[in-house]
Amino acid sequence: MIRKSHPVGNPAVRSRTVGPFSREIWVARLGLVPYDHAFELQKRLERARWAGELPDLLLLLEHPPVYTRGRRTTEDELPMGEQWYRMQGIEIADSDRGGRVTYHGPGQLVGYPIVSLRPYRDDVHDYVRRMEEVIVRSLAAAGVEAGPAEGLTGVWTPARRKIASIGVHVNRGVTTHGFAINVNNDLQPFEWIVPCGIDHCQMTSVTRELRRSQDMSSFTDLVCAEFGGVYERRPVAVAPEQLAPLEAVST
Repeated sequence: MIRKSHPVGNPAVRSRTVGPFSREIWVARLGLVPYDHAFELQKRLERARWAGELPDLLLLLEHPPVYTRGRRTTEDELPMGEQWYRMQGIEIADSDRGGRVTYHGPGQLVGYPIVSLRPYRDDVHDYVRRMEEVIVRSLAAAGVEAGPAEGLTGVWTPARRKIASIGVHVNRGVTTHGFAINVNNDLQPFEWIVPCGIDHCQMTSVTRELRRSQDMSSFTDLVCAEFGGVYERRPVAVAPEQLAPLEAVST
């Protein structure tokens, strides 16, 4: 059963008013980035955020084919064995995010917010509910009905097909990792694992639901706009090269 998501402003989503802070959030569109490179980038930017060397930041990108294992992943979630997956051209990487195993690949939009939770009263649950709302609103704007499902993580269609995953990590009040929305990506690799640790989990994408290919740039625009609205921020586009000096400072 799809759990109805609440509009921003409803206490179920925003139980407390966001306090005074910089309303700007930098948004960097990075294109196709290997998972291990993105992981290290998050760690460097996380350290810079702790030190106050940069504002809150949202990374938007895609990954080459990779299975990522969360902190609760078990061996049976990769039943074919690591060597078999690598023979299919899919890497396997460990992650410090929450959740279980999942797949990332080209055509899937991945979002990594690196933000301080202080403006949100350090309420992780509120932060995740807002993330769900960003995804639900973005999908609705694209023409896909979806929402959270009782007892399950991520965002699902009414036909009980999972279209987006969420897995976050919080360290010293700063978030890393985030969400992945299936837009145009190949869904076959999900069938070779136990996605998110859910047996018989059926995955879907925006393309599959609407039966037409999607423009990734336009969909990313939707996500940027909804992220700003739901988290009460003003997205400011920054070029990937603008992060390079910050990376150097934080290492």
